Amino acid sequence: MTGQSGNPQTDAETAMGPCLSGASRLRGFGPAGILTMMVIPFAGTAVIGAILVLVWARVTRTPWREIGFVAPSSWVRALVVSIPFGVAFKFAMKALVMPLFGADPVNCAYHYLAGNAPAAAFMAVFVVVSGGFAEETVYRGFLFERFYKLFGTRAGAVAKPLTLVLTSLWFAGVHYPDQGLMGVEQALVTGLVFGTIFVVTQSLVVPMLAHAAFDLAAIGMIYWGLETSVAHFLFR
Repeated sequence: MTGQSGNPQTDAETAMGPCLSGASRLRGFGPAGILTMMVIPFAGTAVIGAILVLVWARVTRTPWREIGFVAPSSWVRALVVSIPFGVAFKFAMKALVMPLFGADPVNCAYHYLAGNAPAAAFMAVFVVVSGGFAEETVYRGFLFERFYKLFGTRAGAVAKPLTLVLTSLWFAGVHYPDQGLMGVEQALVTGLVFGTIFVVTQSLVVPMLAHAAFDLAAIGMIYWGLETSVAHFLFR
């Protein structure tokens, strides 16, 4: 039987023809979609990757909420909860979790920030943009949407936990080149925590704010020479 499909989105796509077929391929999981999924996280920097995510969402007409861009019901509450949590989480990682992994109390990759005000100030701005905004957009927003859609209903109840683990492993892996095994271990734990917050809230706002606060606390520890004392607070 021929006639109208009854689906406005399908009708619009049919009417636009080839103009939308490319966008559909980028949103799907054929060669173009898989290639896009693999390329964006390795675009050079997290900031470039995040920009490409926003372009991808625009081109494919992916609703912003599907990649986590959802405003909180209260910005004040989000700030009051997220920032102290991010700072406390960093102290807990440094004083409790990382010593259990046998990590060096000093982050050698960024030790040059100690007492270096210009470098620390630049890095503070960088981590807010690159860590708080860009990494959360790529690893909790884009990749979470991609993996979860890929698994679909086939994985059932384990789809979200599986997506959480895979995105966290990917997030951890990209920290190896500049921070080594210690960076991977820390990123795996933080990825699981920030990812769990994203699963619960369905919004990137709290993970973004907490991530930025976490990284700023890390810079503060390095700049003021507090890393060793915090790392040995519980374990001598």
